Amino acid sequence: MTTTTGRYTRLPRSQRRVQLLDAAQEVFVEAGYHAAAMDTIAERAGVSKPVLYQHFPSKQALYLALLDQHCNAIVSMVEQALADNQDNKQRVAAAIDAYFSFFEQNGSPARLVFESDLTGEEPVRTRLDSVALRCAEAIAAVIAEEAGLRTDQALLLGMALTGAAMQSAKHWVTQGQSVPRAEATRLVSALNWRGLGGFPRTQAG
Repeated sequence: MTTTTGRYTRLPRSQRRVQLLDAAQEVFVEAGYHAAAMDTIAERAGVSKPVLYQHFPSKQALYLALLDQHCNAIVSMVEQALADNQDNKQRVAAAIDAYFSFFEQNGSPARLVFESDLTGEEPVRTRLDSVALRCAEAIAAVIAEEAGLRTDQALLLGMALTGAAMQSAKHWVTQGQSVPRAEATRLVSALNWRGLGGFPRTQAG
């Protein structure tokens, strides 16, 4: 962003960071990671290249910051879905719908960070594994409490549900959302609830 005199507008660091991430996401989606240039990202954000490098020392650092942003978003959505529902069947449906909602809202940017050719890179792989684990742990905490299972048993089930939800939602948005979101959520939820619903609810509380 520039002023009428041609000088760059000074923004608080946090606001500038958001501006740069938004610009980077646009360029990454349009060009792909490898073809995206820092010059183009700086121009899209309306800043000089040195300003961009003050915030992100490399293109990979910029990409990882975007990945962290999306990872934190999906974890928050899953945690909120679980907190907002008390019925276990509804919790399963809400947690699964959180994934469909995330990919529906973010579209190509979400697929860029979760399906790029960088997923084999160690820093990226570590983050993707971490977001799956964080979501699974949130789900596992509910399963352990409600079904009376050990933590390791509940986490295994949490990972199973997380994997099914993530892969189904990615496939759904990649294929053009031909199935309405509500129906897609219902189908995947029904499949998972048939399994999880077989575990007895504890009598505690």
